[in-house]
Amino acid sequence: MCTIMCYCSPGADYGRFAGGLSRTISRGPDASRITDTGAGLMGFQRLSIMGLTEEGMQPFTLHGNFLVCNGEIYGFRPVKDELIRKGYTFASDSDCEILLPLYEEMGTDMFARLDAEFALVLYDAKAGSWIAARDPIGIRPLFYGYDRDSNILFASEAKNLEGLVDEIFPFPPGHYYKDGEFICYRDITAVSEVCHDDLDTICRNIHDRLIAGVKKRLDSDAPMGFLLSGGLDSSLVCAIAASVFEKPIRTFAIGMETDAIDLKYAREAAEYIGSEHTEVFITRDQVIEALPEVIKALGTYDITTIRASMGMYLLCKAIHETTDVRVLLTGEISDELFGYKYTDFAPSPEEFQKESVKRVKELYMYDVLRADRCISVHSMEARVPFGDLDFVSYVMAVDPAKKMNTYNKGKYLLRRAFEKDAILPHSILMREKAAFSDAVGHSMVDDLKEYAESVYTDGEFTEKAARYSYAAPFTKESLLYREIFESFYPGQAHMIKDFWMPNKEWEGCDVSDPSARVLSNYGASGV
Repeated sequence: MCTIMCYCSPGADYGRFAGGLSRTISRGPDASRITDTGAGLMGFQRLSIMGLTEEGMQPFTLHGNFLVCNGEIYGFRPVKDELIRKGYTFASDSDCEILLPLYEEMGTDMFARLDAEFALVLYDAKAGSWIAARDPIGIRPLFYGYDRDSNILFASEAKNLEGLVDEIFPFPPGHYYKDGEFICYRDITAVSEVCHDDLDTICRNIHDRLIAGVKKRLDSDAPMGFLLSGGLDSSLVCAIAASVFEKPIRTFAIGMETDAIDLKYAREAAEYIGSEHTEVFITRDQVIEALPEVIKALGTYDITTIRASMGMYLLCKAIHETTDVRVLLTGEISDELFGYKYTDFAPSPEEFQKESVKRVKELYMYDVLRADRCISVHSMEARVPFGDLDFVSYVMAVDPAKKMNTYNKGKYLLRRAFEKDAILPHSILMREKAAFSDAVGHSMVDDLKEYAESVYTDGEFTEKAARYSYAAPFTKESLLYREIFESFYPGQAHMIKDFWMPNKEWEGCDVSDPSARVLSNYGASGV
């Protein structure tokens, strides 16, 4: 991960800008630079992953243009070779150095052509234009706001902009900004033609595309590790990677000391694929103590995101403190494509697809936000193979009737796609979905709820919750999270659309807690 930040005004205050940039030094601890473009300031904090030499430091410049990018550009080497044949020269092995030449060749059309997860800002000196863009899923973070003179600022995290703008907005995924307009260059959820292939063909395509998505994310000049929960998604990512590498991959799992569900399954998967496996145990006191720093890192008050972040944050902290790992692969985004426990209640294929579209469009506020912040705050980079653009586009196009759980097994297509490979134990491949916040240990969520109960009396809860009209807290736990959030990001609650909750319009999903534990079909998921 890196930090990018831009103040798009020749009158930008250098001191205040530098202060805002300094708040995310953990995203880019290797080097920091602020450049005056003549039309505004560009800031960059570097975490060296590709092209580790000084020449890979940003901003990049070319013919008077400037660019900063936090991203991974997959398959950049053939593109670079083509640009060299056209006469461009390169000073580093950084994947992002190809972007300014690409812009010269293609203009803003290049964004739709990128196979990448990225957030970037570019200054076109000839046109006098500031341009910003974000990948179609929003895997890389980007925020913006306006100063009192209506000049726009961009930054990787909301905390960079605190005090520089009155209102902070998340940059919409799949869009680019130019000359005051936000233009959608790709809607990753849009389906031009529904895929009605037979089940074998669909599963073969899922299989091949996921393997390709994992393989392209194994390219790194820095040490790599894998988060392994023992659930289907992270286990598949690890198993595919293990089948590619000649030496054992490094896997990491976390659980509560008392009742961790995931650790035994992660251990089983790790032994099967032959990984170098590390287990981290945490306590109630560690969870409660870390709560404020987790919410500060996340920039959210959403219950589900915070619960699920506790284990991930503490695991990444341990990895950062005890290893040299700089890149972590994770299993996020599978649920939004293939279904959660609650999508078993979808009343029709049309409703299933509608829900999937909604969840993929909102990923940048929930699961993707969690993965980025928990990993980047500990100076590592997150890579998300299930977010591969080709993979997501294909699965979104599959006939939703085939994605619904009519097989008595959630995510059946994904499981079946890898059944013949035997790269995982059958027990892991067919393991029921367990919510990550619960699987770290059922006691963890209970501990958080009990702690919130101890903070407020019933009367205090009623009084304090009434102060919020937007995304109003509805439990003591949600009030606790909101008050901590407001202490770090006062008045910025609109950055998050709402609480992540199951679709209350569906029968069986009108619940008051976001955990899958409260659903009638949770069953054996939590054992």
